[in-house]
Amino acid sequence: MKAKEFDKKFDAGEDITKYLDVSKARRPEQEQKRVNVDFPLWMIHQLDKEAKRLGVPRQSIIKVWVAERLKKAS
Repeated sequence: MKAKEFDKKFDAGEDITKYLDVSKARRPEQEQKRVNVDFPLWMIHQLDKEAKRLGVPRQSIIKVWVAERLKKAS
């Protein structure tokens, strides 16, 4: 399919996912790297309490809070 036809389908609101090959898709600047961090037990309890309150995993809380702090710092 030519790009013009693809764009036309997209602009018309058609589902274009069947035309995409996402097997090698990646998100620049979003690659993951695992790190280990040791937290005091009281922090784990507080993180778990907040995660439960929000209905999300502990890891999500940590990622969001670190991201917010890094944005403030830059």
